[in-house]
Amino acid sequence: MSVFDTLLSDCSSHTMASEEPEVGLFIPERAEMYRNSTEVKMSQIVLPCHANHRGELSVGQLLKWMDSTACLSAERHAGCSCITASVDDIHFEHTIGVGQVVNIKAKVNRAFNSSMEVGIMVSCEDLFANRQWKVCNAFATFVARHTDEGKVQLKQVMPQTQEEQTEYSVAAERRRMRLLHTEIMKDLLGNGPKGDDCQDFDDAVPSERTRVESVELVLPPHANHQVNTFGGQIMAWMENVATIAASRLCNAHPTLRTIDMFHFRAPSQVGDRVVLKAIVNNAFKNSMEVGVCAEAYRGRETPRHINSAFMTFEVLDAEGNPRNLPRIKPEPLDGPRRYREAIARKKIRLDRKYIISCKQTEVPLSVPWEPSNQVYLSYNNVSALKMLAARTNWVLTSEKNKVNLYTLEENQVLCFKVETHVDIAAKRVFALLSDLTRRKEWDRHYKHCEMINQVDEEDAIYHVITPSVSKTNKGQDFILLASCRTPCNSGDPYLIALRSVTLPTHPPTEDYIRGEIFCAGFSILEVSSMVCKVSYYNQASPGVLPYISNDIAGLSSGFYNSFCSCSKFLEENKESRATADSTAF
Repeated sequence: MSVFDTLLSDCSSHTMASEEPEVGLFIPERAEMYRNSTEVKMSQIVLPCHANHRGELSVGQLLKWMDSTACLSAERHAGCSCITASVDDIHFEHTIGVGQVVNIKAKVNRAFNSSMEVGIMVSCEDLFANRQWKVCNAFATFVARHTDEGKVQLKQVMPQTQEEQTEYSVAAERRRMRLLHTEIMKDLLGNGPKGDDCQDFDDAVPSERTRVESVELVLPPHANHQVNTFGGQIMAWMENVATIAASRLCNAHPTLRTIDMFHFRAPSQVGDRVVLKAIVNNAFKNSMEVGVCAEAYRGRETPRHINSAFMTFEVLDAEGNPRNLPRIKPEPLDGPRRYREAIARKKIRLDRKYIISCKQTEVPLSVPWEPSNQVYLSYNNVSALKMLAARTNWVLTSEKNKVNLYTLEENQVLCFKVETHVDIAAKRVFALLSDLTRRKEWDRHYKHCEMINQVDEEDAIYHVITPSVSKTNKGQDFILLASCRTPCNSGDPYLIALRSVTLPTHPPTEDYIRGEIFCAGFSILEVSSMVCKVSYYNQASPGVLPYISNDIAGLSSGFYNSFCSCSKFLEENKESRATADSTAF
């Protein structure tokens, strides 16, 4: 794993990175207002020296500023030097012009042993029009460097607000996704098309024409006080050669839209020669993928791999709409492989952007499940439940024998929570409730439940049949993805997240009305060794409302009866040897 120390370069004369409370540009901040202790802000006026030929801020320069701000935040939390390990996907929503102000805010979302996730938010401000807008957000992973005392053990982040609690909770799921990223990519690329699908068009541009190679000498201004090259500087050099490669394909000025998740794999230092190579891998109708590689060497050393990245460019017309692009003709030997892999990466890119990057309310109730998007659906499933559980404005609707029903209504969406305590170890409760095939033993709404796909140790897909609640006398059925998570740290709950997916092997039938669940599941929090708090959440969809409307209106005690049955089921099975202290799949 390559990593780079990232601090503010002394050569930037316009940097204003603040680590003390200040007057904010968007929200006035007073001394008595809460401010995250790891929060760092940077504001930059875009000058002509920062811009490209279109008068827009160079993305490479923006990446340097983002990396510097994030590193300062990480070092503020760690109390020692930190190095950039990876950066998640970045989607650039808008460009930034000369004379406008770039505002960057970074804060540590969560710490894991010696690594931490830093959230970065970039916005643009037009001082003359008095308006501001979001440019992008990103998540970077930093690692604390070893000190003279040995390996650094980071202190835990203590979230204070609902927003911080949400980011803290979801950060664990993002970390899981990062750890699986390389394996997912290998599997998808290995199972991708292997035929000769590179059609030969007369007007195609040979990919060899787009090849770029450039060398940079690492000088002291490019490095930090430990003489390691800034991670942001490496990213800026990579963006530069990628832009040249994209320009050679379209003979126009391209706009960078997306940088895929990447990891630094080796360091470089002052005196190194950094060789950057770029080539267009594939061109689609309105976008192209450029692959970039960075290697470093000194003297006659064998070049060492620093980083590889894939960037997506568009070419905009006068109205700002993407233009059609020329076709690409892969070069012999390695070209067809890169051509096909670009197609597979585009599929992954669309899945990630569609399922992960968009707002929770913009994701359809039921998304087609397939192995290539499993990790992203699982992330969306767990993060949606964590975000729902982190809400603080629940309203207590009813209370009966320590079983509480809460509701939350926002933006015409009704959510409910049922909560109680049981005198059973949280680990045992998690093991029992994570087996959905046993839910019919205590939940009258589960008539039948069958596991139809054991995805991995933590995720499975079930077919659930519920009794009829309509005049048609037809029951409902659901195809549910169940994602089960054990605590990442002490104080975290066990989670069982549920959401609807679609499977081609199980289409809707005439026998049942196909229902859908957007977000539901259990949170099981350990109170003591033999007591835990069990909370059930559900973001009510039209298919679920008929089952809960009477309870919410106070006309029945269905929730209470179900939780009493659940408590009885847990009590009767807490000593069962047939149930392991782990998930059921």
